[in-house]
Amino acid sequence: MKVAILGYGNIGRAAEMAVKAASDMELVGIFHHDDRIENIDADVVLVCTPTREVEPFASLLAKRGVCTVDSFDIHGEISSLRKTLMPVCQANKAVSIISAGWDPGSDSMVRALMSALMPDGTTYTNFGPGRSMGHTVAAKAIPGVKDALSMTLPAGKGVHNRHVYIELKDGYKFEDVKAALLRDDYFAHDKTEVELVESVAALNTTAHGVLIERDGIVGGHEGQHLDYGMRIDNPSLTGQFMVSCARAAVRMRDDGRYGAYTTIELAPIDLLLGGKEDIIKSLV
Repeated sequence: MKVAILGYGNIGRAAEMAVKAASDMELVGIFHHDDRIENIDADVVLVCTPTREVEPFASLLAKRGVCTVDSFDIHGEISSLRKTLMPVCQANKAVSIISAGWDPGSDSMVRALMSALMPDGTTYTNFGPGRSMGHTVAAKAIPGVKDALSMTLPAGKGVHNRHVYIELKDGYKFEDVKAALLRDDYFAHDKTEVELVESVAALNTTAHGVLIERDGIVGGHEGQHLDYGMRIDNPSLTGQFMVSCARAAVRMRDDGRYGAYTTIELAPIDLLLGGKEDIIKSLV
């Protein structure tokens, strides 16, 4: 399958490596925001742009019948994005897999499986400690910010604190920039500390992690517990999972399953390289 990448930041570079390592894929181009994306000739495009740029790019590509995969990460707006892209994809025989990072994305599938195993329970998703790419990009977009790093610090039971390090552009006041950052929807819902530093690069890291826990009842037995954890390089895992979802998008298109889908709507076998019978024999 022919794969193109739109956007070449941390995720775009990680996705490039993952595409090149996939024996069933050919990388046909890397495009930037100001390129004429109507010239992209690919089966599927990995939209590796900032979250707030995903919808217009994905819509334009879907209108051309091109499948897309993105890592849109504003949890509360995922359903709206799906509803917007669904009719466009269906009308143009395309598939768009949205929010296909690691959270939302692969972690969403884990939470769904946990709910299937333990329908009566409570799930807590504890991120970090580590760098949040989405929050870092949002912080960099605040007027007056020269560079930024947003760290996620788990406080337990799904509660998170955020520590944002920023460098200022000349002519801006720290308190004004801080106030604007704290009003942004990415930061308005968590306890957030903002610190002015001379060099963000000196603090930079792409490491991150998650611990997902579910407590509840299984078959009438109380006090049951499930957990799933990982420590990962954030952009690398995001890029790899987007590539796996690209495989699913093309397979779904070829089967006539046109539309916009979140990761919990995917069949896990469609994500994997190889024939279905071989996969079943090796994993079931």
